[in-house]
Amino acid sequence: MNKYSKLALGLSIALLAAGCSDDSGSDKVAVLPQPEQPQEQQPLALPQSQLESSWFKVGQQAVARAQAQTINNTPGAAKNIILFIGDGMGISTVTAARILAGQQQGLDGEEYQLSFEKMPFAGLVKTYNTNQQTPDSAGTATAIMTGVKTKAGVINVDETVPRGDCAASKQRPLTTVLELAEGQGKSTGIISTARVTHATPAATYAKVPDRDWEYKVTDGDCTDIAAQLVALNAGDGIDVIMGGGRRNFLPGSETDAEGAAGKREDGRNLVDEWLDRYNDGVTNAVYIEDQTGFNALDVAGTDKLLGLFNPSHMHYEADRGNDTAGEPSLSEMTAKGLELLSKNDKGYFLMVEGGRIDHGHHAGSAYNALTDAVELAEAVQVAMDKTSAEDTLIIVTADHSHVMTIAGYPTRGNPILGKVITNDGSGQPEETPALAADGLPYTTLGYTTGRGHADYGETADADERYGHEIDTGRKDLTNVDTTAPGYHQEALIPTSAETHGGEDVGVWARGPGAHWVTGTNEQSYLFHVMARAGGLLD
Repeated sequence: MNKYSKLALGLSIALLAAGCSDDSGSDKVAVLPQPEQPQEQQPLALPQSQLESSWFKVGQQAVARAQAQTINNTPGAAKNIILFIGDGMGISTVTAARILAGQQQGLDGEEYQLSFEKMPFAGLVKTYNTNQQTPDSAGTATAIMTGVKTKAGVINVDETVPRGDCAASKQRPLTTVLELAEGQGKSTGIISTARVTHATPAATYAKVPDRDWEYKVTDGDCTDIAAQLVALNAGDGIDVIMGGGRRNFLPGSETDAEGAAGKREDGRNLVDEWLDRYNDGVTNAVYIEDQTGFNALDVAGTDKLLGLFNPSHMHYEADRGNDTAGEPSLSEMTAKGLELLSKNDKGYFLMVEGGRIDHGHHAGSAYNALTDAVELAEAVQVAMDKTSAEDTLIIVTADHSHVMTIAGYPTRGNPILGKVITNDGSGQPEETPALAADGLPYTTLGYTTGRGHADYGETADADERYGHEIDTGRKDLTNVDTTAPGYHQEALIPTSAETHGGEDVGVWARGPGAHWVTGTNEQSYLFHVMARAGGLLD
């Protein structure tokens, strides 16, 4: 024991002895001093300028809305289910489309919200196929529609089936959410700006070992996708079908109203077969193929609708006015589809695909991809306005992403399709576009892979790019209007078409069971959200 410890011990003993001693003749005992009580800490006050900030107030309001949000955990509470799929609508696409939509309304853009971004619940979805890190649409759509992940290139058969193997595909079929809805007597519908036999819409009803079997098969005695659509035996078949792909329903010996020949090699006219199947004297089935027919449709007198508005895919939204016969927009088709499906008191399932978002990206055209994404958001708004969150589950997601990036430190409000203009040292916008290390200006948006730069001015059909040579690498954009519809962004790696991206995609939801989409989940999980919310497995 050191000398300081001995001293402390001695003082303690002395104080104890003094307290116990009666030498003074007093009854008093020594009282040790009490430690001071710490003062109660006052909450830190926020400065008035912080409290009055618009950002601060917006945050407060958002928290209040979240706190007031009701949760419905009851299985089967969703009488209706609407699934929106933005094909290729990854996170960077959503961000850029948000900014573009805001700027089209005279705002800076970054603060804007697309319709579905206002939904109360959101999460992330992992998109890989069972055999690919970066997926294709057939495998991803199968996961969403059946609850089972599978290989790239196959539709509604499991991962054990080799691509293109007809016999194996018949042994391992998967049942879809649309088929379950039909089995419960609900009405069903598919709407797409792509061909209705393309991978994503086909995944609602078809079972094939190769997504390319849209109008013919190349192995065994399997049935092609278009023929499966017409003959679907789940319930009474799909009630509303609208999109492109007319050529896959017509024989090669026939031409349609726009002068395009059919693709079928078996001589069958599936449009006539569809009409014969449903016009039985009780059901009124209607076929339309242009804007005039669409506008004249008698909803009250129509039980089944087949609308095929283009030989192949429908036009990009920005190019829709150039369609020979005229065609409706995605939001117009969504509105009409909901009117038809809502006539069933048992409810409905509707899948709506913005299919050409994906095609715009593949062609290296951010303009077309983003304007189609904005139109998808308009279609979602239509659905939100026409339905109630009390009995209708709406889910918005993507099947996969793309390799479009947002880069370069542009100033706030800089045109999202424009060249990068940065801020000066004081935080104010520069007068001229920033120059890269090679001395050339560059755009905010760019692609990792693809056909590369092209400038077609006011041409709004992104597919024009495929008729010209690949031209990747850096270009002098000084005198180029990169916001024009016909501008195609630069790409780093030359490929025949821009490729998908492998990162997670977003999912947004409103209605019964919407809160189940939160977190990061496998893509196949979304089937289970829909099935449980709609009571489809009960």
